[in-house]
Amino acid sequence: MNQGGADDNSRMNVGRGFSGTKTAQIVGISYRQLDYWARTNLVKPSLTEATGSGSRRLYAYTDLLELKVIKNLLDAGIKLESVREVFRYMRDHVKSDVASAHIVISGSSVVLCDGDQLVDVLRNGQGVLNVLPLAGVKDEVDARIISVAQPAAADVARARAVGE
Repeated sequence: MNQGGADDNSRMNVGRGFSGTKTAQIVGISYRQLDYWARTNLVKPSLTEATGSGSRRLYAYTDLLELKVIKNLLDAGIKLESVREVFRYMRDHVKSDVASAHIVISGSSVVLCDGDQLVDVLRNGQGVLNVLPLAGVKDEVDARIISVAQPAAADVARARAVGE
């Protein structure tokens, strides 16, 4: 426990969530952007939605992560409508936290790394590429070296036995 009886999580509001103002500050966007994204369902606050004049939205930590990913995509030059498509695809296909996914941005393409596949999410999953894990290539070559070397060693042993 820290001084004053508050632990790190409560000082960061993780347990209670984050107000819209704090969320905008943390993510590095304007409150107006945050409000627009919530009203257009890009990222709704997970804890409390606005229910009318004077009500406050309350965002969870995972919402902050999603919002920061959105901001990073926009900062990389991806258009907002494309960002919406990316998040629609990710919410439908990524089983873990969206923020734990790996995204590759190349020009105006957004590619999601999902296990051993790369999926161009702006082409609705088209252009799927296979990722070649190099460790697997190394293991396969090592195994083949051993299997090829063993028969050769057996042939040498047989030749010696025949020659004796």
